[in-house]
Amino acid sequence: MATVDITGEQFASTIEGNDIVLVDFWAEWCGPCKQFGPTYSAVSEKHPDVLFTKVDTEAEQQLAAEAGISSIPTLMAFREKVLVFSQPGALNSQQLEQVVDAVKALDMDEVHAHVARQREEAGAASKSAGPQDGSQIPDL
Repeated sequence: MATVDITGEQFASTIEGNDIVLVDFWAEWCGPCKQFGPTYSAVSEKHPDVLFTKVDTEAEQQLAAEAGISSIPTLMAFREKVLVFSQPGALNSQQLEQVVDAVKALDMDEVHAHVARQREEAGAASKSAGPQDGSQIPDL
């Protein structure tokens, strides 16, 4: 499958509507991005079960900012709506194949359980801190 250009408006629905999505954040002026592009495209042809997308950071500056992109190219991988990989820098085809294989091999029951534990811990930490409006201070 060829790579698909996506916009900020399409990003969430793309992640939500596909099992495995790789996202290449790139720009036309970026030398390493131009080097990585053909590799990304070639590997996409070998994995029709994975959606390979591209986000032009110049055209989609708000999406890039929301995604925390500070260096390009940056590759992100989502599986079942969960960000499971994020790394700046151009990969060679062997490295990209390793990422794809690792994402496919993930035990997603374990990943979802881990995410749920993190959310519970974050919720418990905020509850134990108590309200932040001063109401936790006892009357004197």
